[in-house]
Amino acid sequence: MAKEMSFWDHLEELRWVFFRVAAVLLVFMVISFLAMPFIFDRFILAPTTSDFFLYRMLCAISGESAFLPDFCDDYFQVDIININIASQILTHISTAFWLAFVLTFPFLIYQIWKFISPALYKSEKRSVGWAFAFGTVMFFIGCAIGYMFIFPVVFRFLAGYQISEAIVNHISLDSYIGTFLMLVFVMGIAFELPLLSWLLSKLGLVSKALFRKYRRHAVVALLILSAIITPAPDPFTLMILFTPLYLLYELSILVIKQ
Repeated sequence: MAKEMSFWDHLEELRWVFFRVAAVLLVFMVISFLAMPFIFDRFILAPTTSDFFLYRMLCAISGESAFLPDFCDDYFQVDIININIASQILTHISTAFWLAFVLTFPFLIYQIWKFISPALYKSEKRSVGWAFAFGTVMFFIGCAIGYMFIFPVVFRFLAGYQISEAIVNHISLDSYIGTFLMLVFVMGIAFELPLLSWLLSKLGLVSKALFRKYRRHAVVALLILSAIITPAPDPFTLMILFTPLYLLYELSILVIKQ
């Protein structure tokens, strides 16, 4: 029979969890820091030019419809400028950290699972294990959608918007990377909604009937949220963000058993 751990034993084990996660995070941060110039040129700054794959794809779609925004401007290019002397090095470090955090996320989830699993029954281990795996996959899907679809569409609209032709847009590095990280991570967190709904249902706080009852209210709330995040006048840009958020709401209903 395994020896029952005391409070201090649990505290020591938790300390080692933090230590292992921090060590892996540090390794990934060093790797990310070294690779950051390549990552910036090929991925992070990719939406600033007309060659970005989403713009090409949307060009093919919008070219056949008069109701969609025009994404076929081959001369679209936004030059990101730096106006603070320390911004480039600080952006280099902070972006390397956030990329390292994303790469460390599965290991973090695994360590949390290892820490709590001894306190669970066999049936609970199976369901909680699937929940952790599902949450991890959904987080990465959300980040990918944020990078490939949400940020480029929002960025292209905002970068080209002018309240007056006398005002020229010069996008600073801090503004660009702040918006980039915010939208990518917001989508990663938003894709945890089904997992959160499942956990709340296990606690008896939500149910399928509750989600179905307030579906219309949720649609209105998600439309307002999408309009705030993507303040473009055309419905196409609005639907780019609204569609995945609404699908997450419906998925939340599916994962709740009762």
